[in-house]
Amino acid sequence: MPDPFVHPYIPNSAPQTRAEMLEAVAAESVEEFYADVPEDLRLRRRLALPEPVLAEEDLYRQVSRTLGRNRSTEECLAFLGAGTYHHYVPAVVDEVINRNEFLTAYAGEPYEDHGRFQALFEYQSLMGELLAMDVVSVPTYDGYQATATGLAMAGRMTGRRRVLSVSDVLPAKYSKVHDFVRRHLDIVDVPTVDGTADVAAALELIDDDVAALWVETPSLTGALEPALRQLADAAHAAGALLVVGTDPIGYGVLTPPADLGADIVTGDIQSLGLHQWYGGAHGGFIAVHDDPAFVMEMPSRLFGLATTDVPGEYGFGDVAYERTSFALREEGKEWVGTAAALWGIAAGVYLALMGPRGMAELGEVLIARTRYAQLRLGEIPGVALGDGATHLRELTLDLREAGLSAAELVTALRAKGIEPGVPIGEHTLLVCVTEVTTQADIDQLVAAVAAAIDGAVLPVPSPEQNQEQKA
Repeated sequence: MPDPFVHPYIPNSAPQTRAEMLEAVAAESVEEFYADVPEDLRLRRRLALPEPVLAEEDLYRQVSRTLGRNRSTEECLAFLGAGTYHHYVPAVVDEVINRNEFLTAYAGEPYEDHGRFQALFEYQSLMGELLAMDVVSVPTYDGYQATATGLAMAGRMTGRRRVLSVSDVLPAKYSKVHDFVRRHLDIVDVPTVDGTADVAAALELIDDDVAALWVETPSLTGALEPALRQLADAAHAAGALLVVGTDPIGYGVLTPPADLGADIVTGDIQSLGLHQWYGGAHGGFIAVHDDPAFVMEMPSRLFGLATTDVPGEYGFGDVAYERTSFALREEGKEWVGTAAALWGIAAGVYLALMGPRGMAELGEVLIARTRYAQLRLGEIPGVALGDGATHLRELTLDLREAGLSAAELVTALRAKGIEPGVPIGEHTLLVCVTEVTTQADIDQLVAAVAAAIDGAVLPVPSPEQNQEQKA
């Protein structure tokens, strides 16, 4: 029997309205719409929700009280990463994206929306320069979707089904990618060695049914993959593609994957001028070389320069629109829905402000801070670094000899106003540092961790010792 209660905030919850809608689509019940949801994902019970709040003023009070419990990373000393990062956002970024023509522009066409289209064209151009790629998509929902799409493109282009995952992947990302491609691709995990790809093992598994090698750099643990060129060569020799999932924040100093043989580069732009906002403002990017075979497999919108009816005049509009699901409808390679276009404009403003020199300086700071954190945290008795790889922004601590689990360490330090990181295993803690994490912040974390595991609180190193460590 349908619930007789008509909810004031849920459209079409009146039983009569529901019945009319079901009749219109020739369905017996709402359950028919979820027939493809696996049984192990179904609760088969009502959600444990509170009673509905009917008065608007009571609802406002309840929501305000709930939101008031949140504590942002601006209010505590945080070393949280795992996909959403605390980077500095210049004030002008927020100023630009809060302009009405950007903030309220859900959609639009070239003849009525030149400002938004041009802003996204500039974003694509700046990202292309940073990534050493020719073609970059308008932002997708997030980096998870972008990487899944990159792998799906590889599967379509090669006609093959297997993907070799050779890196440690963020579990949430792996889950999303797997769910996206599971009907068409089989992902085979190749365990890493000391934090990076086991090239020998990957070479043994590459054959003529492999569509792509999937590399994450930085990986889940922040490890940078040193063997991209070797992996690219091996993939190409077998007729496969190299698909790289990455974060663009370090490419002011790091060699872009495209220069090392990557065919498709994907990732998230949250680090480029986007806040952490309750789990992040996220947008994905897909980047390829100027090759029609790749460009025509991209499902996302692309904006470029176009001539108008006026000689010598140019505007900004869709490129190769005929490849999208907007044009092809059910025959489209992938569905294109609401893109995170506003975040693309934010990232474009950020990159324009930073410029090549600013991105280079930022990359240098991130590498130096990460190494400093590794050196200091690795000195704590009972604490070991998770691997010997080169890291950017994130690193892992092995706490097995400390007599403390990662969750217990988080609980102990949270009571002191410190979020030390994210547990990614019983005794493994993922620690993140960015340009807003000062040397003093890292020293405070070191002291707190040492105290929590009953180790001696290590003295803060002198400036001379710091210079020696950096050298």
